[in-house]
Parts: sequence; C-alpha cells; structure tokens
Amino acid sequence: MDISHDPPRRPKSGPESSGGLPAPSQLHSWAIAAAESVGAELSSAFRTGVRAETKTSSHDLVTAFDTATEAALVHRLTQDVPGSRVLGEESSQPADRAQAAPSGVQWIVDPIDGTSNFAHGFALFSISIAAAIDGEVVAGVVHDPVNQQTFSADDDGAYLSTPATDHARLPIVAAPRRSGPALNLITSFPAAEVLASHRQAALDIYADLVQSHSAVRRVISGALELCHAAAGWADVVLGVDTKPWDIAAAMLILRRAGGRFDTVGGADQHARHYLGLAPGISASAAADGLRRIAALG
Repeated sequence: MDISHDPPRRPKSGPESSGGLPAPSQLHSWAIAAAESVGAELSSAFRTGVRAETKTSSHDLVTAFDTATEAALVHRLTQDVPGSRVLGEESSQPADRAQAAPSGVQWIVDPIDGTSNFAHGFALFSISIAAAIDGEVVAGVVHDPVNQQTFSADDDGAYLSTPATDHARLPIVAAPRRSGPALNLITSFPAAEVLASHRQAALDIYADLVQSHSAVRRVISGALELCHAAAGWADVVLGVDTKPWDIAAAMLILRRAGGRFDTVGGADQHARHYLGLAPGISASAAADGLRRIAALG
C-alpha cells in the first residue's frame, strides 16, 4: 500500500477567511484559551485516584473527566464561533464520524488524549483541539497541563509556550539531518487487537522496528508524540488505527514546524495509519514498517 506524502501548503489567510469566517490566527487564540481553561482541573485531579471505566476493552478507558472536559470545551468553542460544529471523541456518534466534513468551522476535540496515562498517574496526556475550515485543519493546540506545555500552530508557524517562554518557535532542538539506526521511534504498535488477529506477523514487524532504531518508546498519547517530534525531542512517530481527534491538531503542529506527516488509508486527519517525521529526518525502516502494518488489513 502506498504512503501519501504531505500536500502542498495552502496560501496564507488574511485577517478573515473567505465567507466571513474567523482567520486561523483567531481560531488559534480561542483554542489555546479553551484548552488552558480546562487544563487546571485535570492537573488538580491527576494522581488523586481517578476512577476509570472501560469503553470497548480494558485497553480503552474513559473517566468522568473525559466527558466533563469535552462538554466544557464544546460549550466554550461554540460560543466563540456561533454555528460551528464539534467532532469530539466522547460526544460524537459513529454516524457523525462517517459524515463528510461540514462547511464552515469545525472543532476536532480530544478532551484527554492519553486517558490511560491520566488514570494511571503517568504524566503524559493532553487536551487536543483543532480548528478546520471546510474540512482543512488551519489551527491546532495540544496542551499538556501537568508539564505546563502548550504546543500550537496557525498559518504563521508552530510554537511552544511554557511558564518560562511564550510562543517559542518549533522546533526547539534543530537536530542535524540523520536517518537509519541512530533514530528513536515512538509507536503504540502492536496493540492487543492486532496481536489477537496477526500475532506472529505483528511481533515480527515490531522486532524489525526495534532492531532498526536506537530506541523504541511507547507513550500512548498520539498528540503529544507528534508534538515531541515537532519540538525535535523525538525523531519518528508511527501511529496506527487512529481517529481524527487523536491527530488533527498535532498533525498541523508537526507540519508547521517543518516536519512531515505521511499517511495510509486516508488523508490528513482521516488517516488510518501515519508516519510523523521530525524536521530533517528520513526514516526508511519505519516507512517499511508502516507499509507492512497496512498490509495486515
């Protein structure tokens, strides 16, 4: 199966998008404010014995904070842009996810990306908000409330804000161009589902990935994984069986930082699988792994 590479970048918008819609810079500001407004409560709740329930399996968790956070975000974002729609992990129905992207502004929201990490006290989870106009993501925010890091992107570039720095340009670390076994890889592959159906083939692919990279990490927060690549802290991110809210914001952040986001099984945020590359990185072994994963079906 072929891998789709990054499309040409669209022309930069002016102060107001066509049809009187908000400009990406304004959507960017609203998304930052919304993400940070709900982050404090999640940070306070972290490591306090949060109760988690299963959705589809013991590997797919949800907490009361997921649903409450999404409700708060939906309320705020639709007030910021009256008439806008929201595609959210917790509130959207399967029929909503299958529909074509609506015209106008759509918010794509994951209230807690990395719920398992949040519930188990592992400090790698985030709030992810993307803004799309007529189906194209034009602004994105990924807020890590525990580590107080806000990654974001608009038409002008990609940024990281912390208590010490405001809107520092990404990448933070300008890594030299490199490839091959010196690279580190982040991936959630193989998950329990693929092990149940293609155990030996999946383990063979994983073994080859381990042998062809200096380190393989399993973070289980797709948005933060891609943002860490955008910052230059990770080299390669291989994501599988993803959903739009997992990647929409971070995809844009990585691209605006100068990295690449290549896909299989759909374009952009609709990809089933993807390969995220930090600026200056090429990764043939990971690309081969992605093709083999896609061939599993």
